[in-house]
Amino acid sequence: MGIVRVIQEAVAGEIKNAFQLEMAAEDIQVSETKPDFDGDYTVVLFALTKSLKKAPEALGRELGEKMVNTHSHLFSSFNVIKGFLNLSISDRYWLQFLKESHSTEYYGFKTKGGRKVMVEYSSPNTNKPLHLGHLRNNFLGWSIAAIFEANGSDVVKTCIVNDRGIHICKSMLAWKKFGNGETPESTGLKGDHFVGNFYVAFENELRKQSEPLLQKIMQGEPAACSEEDQKKLGLFLDRLEQSSGNEEKTKELMDEIRELVRNNTPIMQEVREMLLKWEQGDEETIALWRTMNGWVYAGFDTTYKRIGSDFDKTYYESETYLLGKHFVEQGLSKGVFIRREDGSVWIDLTAKGLDEKLLLRRDGTSVYITQDLGLAKQKYDDYKIDQSIYVIGDEQNYHMKVLKLICQKLQIPNADNIYHLSYGMVELPGGRMKSREGTVVDADDIVTEMESIAANHTQELGKVKDFTDEELKDLYYILGVGALKFFLLRVDPKKRMIFNPEESIEFHGFTGPFIQYTFARTKSILRKEQPRNILQELPLLPLEKNVIIELEKYPTTIEQASHEMNPSVIANYIFGLAQVFNSFVTELRILTAETEDKKELRLQLAQMTVNVIKSGMGLLGIKVPERM
Repeated sequence: MGIVRVIQEAVAGEIKNAFQLEMAAEDIQVSETKPDFDGDYTVVLFALTKSLKKAPEALGRELGEKMVNTHSHLFSSFNVIKGFLNLSISDRYWLQFLKESHSTEYYGFKTKGGRKVMVEYSSPNTNKPLHLGHLRNNFLGWSIAAIFEANGSDVVKTCIVNDRGIHICKSMLAWKKFGNGETPESTGLKGDHFVGNFYVAFENELRKQSEPLLQKIMQGEPAACSEEDQKKLGLFLDRLEQSSGNEEKTKELMDEIRELVRNNTPIMQEVREMLLKWEQGDEETIALWRTMNGWVYAGFDTTYKRIGSDFDKTYYESETYLLGKHFVEQGLSKGVFIRREDGSVWIDLTAKGLDEKLLLRRDGTSVYITQDLGLAKQKYDDYKIDQSIYVIGDEQNYHMKVLKLICQKLQIPNADNIYHLSYGMVELPGGRMKSREGTVVDADDIVTEMESIAANHTQELGKVKDFTDEELKDLYYILGVGALKFFLLRVDPKKRMIFNPEESIEFHGFTGPFIQYTFARTKSILRKEQPRNILQELPLLPLEKNVIIELEKYPTTIEQASHEMNPSVIANYIFGLAQVFNSFVTELRILTAETEDKKELRLQLAQMTVNVIKSGMGLLGIKVPERM
């Protein structure tokens, strides 16, 4: 139980004993005392004065005296400032806490309580490698799973691989046209990079075919496309003429026209034919699909291992895209869905502030939301989960709202506990990345760059001359990947962010390497001498007390991070702990302390600090080096 909860319960008990008033402990407001005042924790009295019919200062004095007299092991003194009761925690309490906790490796972790949580993350497409955006997704998903486990949940980590559809066929068709029988092995490329190059090649060819057509159309020449698309094009061109002077509307309409033209190029017709063959089970198409996906999976596995990401279960869209169709009939019979004259099926969500959503096309084929309904049910059937967390970028906020609403309307099990962990996009200092143009920064390239920067910074410091080549390689990896993860996780997931590799790996400031250095520095002290686990009662200096107070917050920090689904809570806490400990070790000697009792106290503080740093960084998926 955290110290804040201990104080809340003690105050509630004294209020009941002294004033015969029952109060829930959680309703008593307790916070850390502001630095300008004496005390460690402050009880806010204003909410109590009306019920107890006492002036704030009189109530504070009466309550403070009872707290110090009745709980002398916990409180050493108090003072009252207007409506605030400031309480000082006794050194005896902090020393007992340190004695009991300093050697506990998993201090702050809860035992599993039977609550099962599924976290879905990564969700890559098999037409391109993992990129910078995938890294934030993977790091968030993995860390949330670790934090939930630390907070007592039974966690299942899952991934849905988008391994079918028009985007996959684009890479396949490009390989058939331009690949000349090449393979990852013959080119020396990772499989996912190899296949991704053909996705870019397809888009380049599509651009070559579409741009001349677009120019002709804009010059008033007739377009060679279907009658339906001719009508759409005519409407777009009419609106474009009317939107003259409205830059935003003009850009929006030009994007619509450009997409329509792209869809009427010969190469897009070929790729749609390939998709149809795949759906019909054409042997040659399926064989090529399996081969190219196999190349990509091998590449993904290498990247996942390198970044420390893993899954308990992987779902594949090729196996789930037909799921959910039966929900359409179920929804129609319940009046949840409506079938239009053309045979398509829709749901009207305008009453919920959304719009109408397509569930089934007029030709009977499903859309993403349909298969997501089926997969939501499949997940529950497989694991009987209590909560399902989807780690998906904020561009899918609307889709996830619709998915949850439909699941609720269809009474799919656990629909109320679907949660979208929405996160902002990651950009580089130069701006956004674009898959179609091949300007996306590959995850592998970023990791390699981070290792290289870590090597340069470490060599500049010149403190690793006694390291072997293998030890240096491992250190550069730990520092580089640790800096990358910390930088991407230290920001609230909801916020968009700019990733700057050089800034992320500084050894000073709000970075992973600063924390890793604090850990390594403290481990070097403990290698010289370990605590004897015998702690005498002695007065604490302010810097010693500061470290203990910071360490005591770790369990409630884990709870907060789990409740908010926010790893940045852990990142900020561990950074704060490293700062406090660095201040302590800069001012006070450990191995040459004034007395043996003081040395033991400080060794125990060092031991608990390295345990918590290692644990907290572990929840972020970050390793800490024993020496740097």
